[in-house]
Amino acid sequence: MNDDDPSTSARSEAIKGRVAALRQEHHDLDASIHALESIPRPDQLMIARLKRKKLILRDEIVLLEDQILPDIIA
Repeated sequence: MNDDDPSTSARSEAIKGRVAALRQEHHDLDASIHALESIPRPDQLMIARLKRKKLILRDEIVLLEDQILPDIIA
C-alpha cells in the first residue's frame, strides 16, 4: 500500500475533518448537559437524550479514528 497516494491522503484528511466536527459537537453536548444539570429542576428526559446522543457521537468518532489509524497487531 502506498501512503503517498493522493486519494488516500484526501480521504484521511476528510475523515480528520469529520472527526474534528464530531469532537466539537460532543464538547457542545457536554456543555449543554452541564448547563441543564445546574438548574434547580433539570429536565431529566432531555439530559438522558443528550447523553445518549453524546455516546453515539463518541462511538462514531472511535470508528472514524480506527479508519485513520487501524489497530495493527505486531
